[in-house]
Amino acid sequence: MSEHRFQISRVTVANMGDLAEVHPDVFDSSIDPGRLAAFLQDRHHLLVIARIEALVVGQTRAMIHLQPDGPSQLYIDNLGVAPEHQRRGVARALLREVLAWGRAHGCADAWVATEVDNLPARGLYDRLKSQPDEEMAFYILDIGALG
Repeated sequence: MSEHRFQISRVTVANMGDLAEVHPDVFDSSIDPGRLAAFLQDRHHLLVIARIEALVVGQTRAMIHLQPDGPSQLYIDNLGVAPEHQRRGVARALLREVLAWGRAHGCADAWVATEVDNLPARGLYDRLKSQPDEEMAFYILDIGALG
């Protein structure tokens, strides 16, 4: 496969058509246009994509968590790169863009979580971390559980 140069860009309501052609392994599920528009209209949300020509080969999204008792934090919600484009600098470039955005919005730090067995992601995050790992318990709560 020949080497292709990718382009990093921030997605806005004005350019969301850039998501017309997406590699099937980049997002967890198909994109819902209404949810995408709502996400992009919130000034505390950011979606960044990597494209080779018209094809989206990577994405990450981030959110600014405003804190009443401390500085804002940047939460990196998701990062996906098509398998055949991994280990080519795409994920690093996507992270660089969201971290710059967070810094410009006054975030003190950023946090991200990944599965324990996701060794490529853990390797990338290990190279970027500023403090030792903390053991955390992660739960997905049933919104209707408390009646």
